[in-house]
Amino acid sequence: MNTPTQLPGFWSRLSLAFGAFFKAAGDAEFAARVRDDQLGPVAAPAPAPTPVPTPAPAPVAPAPTPLRVNTPESALQLLTLLQREARLIDFANENLASYADADIGAAARVVHEGCARVLKEHFTIAPVRSEAEGARITLEEGFDAASVRLTGNVVGKAPFKGTLSHRGWRATDVRLPQLAKEHDASVIAPAEVEL
Repeated sequence: MNTPTQLPGFWSRLSLAFGAFFKAAGDAEFAARVRDDQLGPVAAPAPAPTPVPTPAPAPVAPAPTPLRVNTPESALQLLTLLQREARLIDFANENLASYADADIGAAARVVHEGCARVLKEHFTIAPVRSEAEGARITLEEGFDAASVRLTGNVVGKAPFKGTLSHRGWRATDVRLPQLAKEHDASVIAPAEVEL
């Protein structure tokens, strides 16, 4: 694995975050890899137990987990809403090198307000954990690994004691508008022609 020589700046990370969000929304395999943390830092493997030489029956390959078939329409619909309300695609595709930080900040405020409107109108989002960030918590055996990601020095098995660095987010309700059967969801924003 290559070590980056320069860490990405805020705008690069913001662009990466939005790209990963939409890729996860439209690609179930990518979302599963993110969920299983195959893209982030790799935890140190637990020490291997000393093998006991016992003849074992031939291993049976586990049945593959069936994947849900995803359709891109919902992801495209969300992207359309973010473009319409926040001009997100315009902002992400703009070369910001020639703009002053104050101009970028003003544009980011418009994008932020529009994104917040879309989230508030079309989703109910709640924290995964109710504790305050920075609180010491204990994760008992059997905790929901899909809802809590362990970081740092992960060794052994539960219970784990640590500090909550992010409460996480969970969508408890989604209210995307229904689409007509003939609607082309791939047109995120139509071209505009002024007469």
